[in-house]
Amino acid sequence: MEEKNNNEYPELPEIPEIGSAENEAVLPEEDNLDKNVRLLSPARMVARRFFRSKLSIIGLVMIVALMLLSWFGPLFYHVWGETQEDTSGGTEYSSEAITATDPETGETYTVYQVIERQTEINILDAPSAQHILGTDKMGMDVFTRLMYGGRISLTISFMSVFAVTILGVIFGGIAGYFGGGTDNVIMRICDILMCLPSLPIMLIIGTLFDSWGVQSQYRIYLLMLFLTLISWPGIARLVRGQILFLREQEYMVAAEAMGFSTARKIVKHLVPNVLPQLIVSMTLSLGSMILSEATLSYLGLGVKAPYAAWGTMINIVTEDTSVLQNNFNVWGPPGICIVIAVLGFNFIGDGLRDALDPKARR
Repeated sequence: MEEKNNNEYPELPEIPEIGSAENEAVLPEEDNLDKNVRLLSPARMVARRFFRSKLSIIGLVMIVALMLLSWFGPLFYHVWGETQEDTSGGTEYSSEAITATDPETGETYTVYQVIERQTEINILDAPSAQHILGTDKMGMDVFTRLMYGGRISLTISFMSVFAVTILGVIFGGIAGYFGGGTDNVIMRICDILMCLPSLPIMLIIGTLFDSWGVQSQYRIYLLMLFLTLISWPGIARLVRGQILFLREQEYMVAAEAMGFSTARKIVKHLVPNVLPQLIVSMTLSLGSMILSEATLSYLGLGVKAPYAAWGTMINIVTEDTSVLQNNFNVWGPPGICIVIAVLGFNFIGDGLRDALDPKARR
């Protein structure tokens, strides 16, 4: 028998050389693995978080529906104009209190007599095929005025919020970046403006507008301009606090070392980092602005008849309490629209706040 050589080792499998065909056969599997990995941009991650929230979607649907109703509704429902009266005639009901005394007992009692009177204008008509939501006390179509009133309420709110944001960013950015005496002056101005009683002052201004003969369609714009001038300190404080934190970051030190101008550092580096907080603040402020406009119109300081606004349409209940009890179709729809608008903007603001949260993992 032949002796086995202990120095011989079992043959090892041949290792393919780098770059050989056998080695390259593994690479397509790695490529397929890389293709399965999706990298989302920050904007897409924010959108994904936002649309994952059911309340955000509900709020977005609410606001889009109100905008479509206000701007595109009159294109399809144009039977009646904003200030057009229905002169087809109608019936007006009123009550009169009559006091009588019982001759036997001597007791005094009050009887309310209902008076029916025919009018040339179809006032306070019930909802029908001719008027979807009926008519108001001036004989105008409620549904038509609801659409035109939405235009004014939403437009004024958007304009005011954008103006407040611009002023807040300018003054807050200057105060936070330069600091020192500039910061003290701007912050003291903010303190003074935040202490002003806005509603009594606007009542005084509204009285002055009446004495000056300011046209009714321009009154609300002038009042909201005044409200804008005293509402920017909140945004300014927010921007100032963020910039005081951001200006000490490493990228700002690098921008300082590279000799960038002050305007470039503020506009290109600081403001974009404050933008998420500004978007959330603007969205939440839209609801409060709509309430402010509705309050001014309800108090008779905003848009006046025959022009329509949601607050002006509700103001009818202060003139005639019987409308509050018997004609929900006149004041109910504008009140519901105000509630929907405020809730919608608040839902969107909450969704944006959660979506822009840097601590969110998913």
